Amino acid sequence: MEHLNISWGVLAFLVFLALAFDFMNGFHDAANAIATVVSTRVLKPHTAVILAAVCNVAAIFIFELKVAATVGKGTIELFAIDYHVVFGALVGAIAWNVITWYYGIPSSSSHALIGGLIGSALAKAGPSSLISGGIIKVVSFILISPLLGMVLGSLMMILVSWAFRHTTPRRVDTWSRRLQLISASAYALGHGGNDAQKTIGIIWMLLIAAGVTDAHAAMPPLWVVISCYTAIGIGTVFGGWRIIKLMGQKITKLRPVGGFCAQTGGAATLFFATALGIPVSTTHTITGAIVGVGATKRLSAVRWGIAGTIVWAWVLTIPCSALISALFWYLGMKLL
Repeated sequence: MEHLNISWGVLAFLVFLALAFDFMNGFHDAANAIATVVSTRVLKPHTAVILAAVCNVAAIFIFELKVAATVGKGTIELFAIDYHVVFGALVGAIAWNVITWYYGIPSSSSHALIGGLIGSALAKAGPSSLISGGIIKVVSFILISPLLGMVLGSLMMILVSWAFRHTTPRRVDTWSRRLQLISASAYALGHGGNDAQKTIGIIWMLLIAAGVTDAHAAMPPLWVVISCYTAIGIGTVFGGWRIIKLMGQKITKLRPVGGFCAQTGGAATLFFATALGIPVSTTHTITGAIVGVGATKRLSAVRWGIAGTIVWAWVLTIPCSALISALFWYLGMKLL
């Protein structure tokens, strides 16, 4: 392939911008891993974010870089990639994250990034620039991941209720609080393993296009992997408190047993998707699991109006971030 004519200064700026998005991802999505453990008062908020941050970074030792390969090589054709496309995608995704964070809406950073890539690539080269198989895989899991999280969260709640049917509520609560520490850690591992790899994929894509890294290399440079996991961990430490309140309290009221079941169902979904190399939304997954747990009590226990608002945010994320990124691609053409 023909490599980009790009200065080291511009390349460094785009890598910094990608890491800024990664930081924002951790900041924006911290609530996904810790909302339930905070809302059930098992951990204090600052303790919970530290636990989540450590697990986010520890995921580097557990998961293969299959999601990074999907994002870096499986969404946009290499001929369409240049630094204007990457700039538009990253700024568009960051802008959408800031908007949804400000209004406390748990949208998907993952789909904001994918939408950003789609918008920039379409603005530059049209539909031929998109790899349909990769795009279809990502879009299909907008529906599959929350449904799978909901089913697994419901099943966990049913199984736990049956297993402890002869146990006193006080004892169930005590055990659930202990187990929730494990489930929260597992979910944070899944979050780090899936979400950090998306930024790894973006930087890998850029380095390949710039000729810094061989397109046939099996893995990106080690410094890319370490810096992305570190950035998402630091972002998580700062947390997203507005979204934590919505995720942990407003969709449905959770007890420790419900928090444990929701996080376990969500973590299983993330581990499954990451093993397959599918970039999914951790926001969609945990929301589906929380809804599933709430629905096992009674359907009226779920505040469907709030859940519906969240779903609309999911539907709008890719097209809105794509539109914003296309605008920034145009500005990047003028400014960079």
